[in-house]
Amino acid sequence: MRIGMPLNYSGGFKETVDDLATYEKAGLDIVYVPEAYSFDAVSQMGFIAAKTERLEIASGILQIYTRTPTLTAMTAAGLDFVSDGRFTLGIGASGPQVIEGFHGVPYHAPLGRTREIVDICRQVWRREKVEHSGKHYNIPLPAEQGTGLGKPLKLINHPVRERIPILIAAIGPKNVEMVAEIAEGWEPIFFLPERAGDVWGEPLAAGKAKRDASLPPLDVVAQAPLAIGEGLEDLVDFVRPMVALYVGGMGAKGKNFYNNLARRYGYEAEAEEIQNLYLDGKKDEAAAAVPRDLLEKISLIGTESHVKERLAAMKEAGVTTLNVTPFAQDAPGRAKLIEQVKTLAQDV
Repeated sequence: MRIGMPLNYSGGFKETVDDLATYEKAGLDIVYVPEAYSFDAVSQMGFIAAKTERLEIASGILQIYTRTPTLTAMTAAGLDFVSDGRFTLGIGASGPQVIEGFHGVPYHAPLGRTREIVDICRQVWRREKVEHSGKHYNIPLPAEQGTGLGKPLKLINHPVRERIPILIAAIGPKNVEMVAEIAEGWEPIFFLPERAGDVWGEPLAAGKAKRDASLPPLDVVAQAPLAIGEGLEDLVDFVRPMVALYVGGMGAKGKNFYNNLARRYGYEAEAEEIQNLYLDGKKDEAAAAVPRDLLEKISLIGTESHVKERLAAMKEAGVTTLNVTPFAQDAPGRAKLIEQVKTLAQDV
């Protein structure tokens, strides 16, 4: 298993980057840079590329609606260039609250758009003259939709790689099936290994059955908070507000993908209660309603033997990259946790 770490999009970025060299020495393999409605991820990833040597860098995630497909491809090629081939393009649909509420763009046809974006990106990286006629994107723009002066163009620069890895965040069955078919990596959220097969087994199998033989085995990236030691079990409570935010507040009734996931995991009544409380403005009560059982199963928090058991469960469920959030007060403490989980992951 590779060990990754997400950066916090709400603050402390420069301080975290200053510590990345320490984490790199401890065994960190890849860092994920988010882009919600925060500072853009691209400028930050370029900064990280200049400050590190071995560490892989991934967008986690760039939203598919906020850039043209060719700009996404250009950006990925540029980041791969400045990092000497260490970049992974993570993309995802986000949700209508962010896309329509912050960007003012209609949240429409996420699956179809994602598939077309992947195709266009790979054309750009191969330095082909980009020609795409799809349901959602037409390149060059047809004459009747513009000036008529557009013509097929290819990327001026020579990319470091003509196949930059693409990681797609997805949790819905149809989206997961598409990811398993066309992408190098898949990033679900709140990965519960004991239920992963029941929730995603069929769409993963259906997608892999159509997967191009030139693609590598699917990289499964699972996120988990991390703390190793005696008497740390209650640290799972720090995860409550985030789970409540997603399950309760990331979408309206019937339009919340994360609430649907909690229900598919078997927490139907709890998901309903969390959402009702959160949408009523009772955020603390919503956090308190998150089942401890769920928190424990999506976390790597506890004794060394317990964490090793959870790692074995994740490996059994197909996880190949662990994206961990180390719970420690300082950089040396976080580096120690990264080193510990790296060693434990190698042993399972």
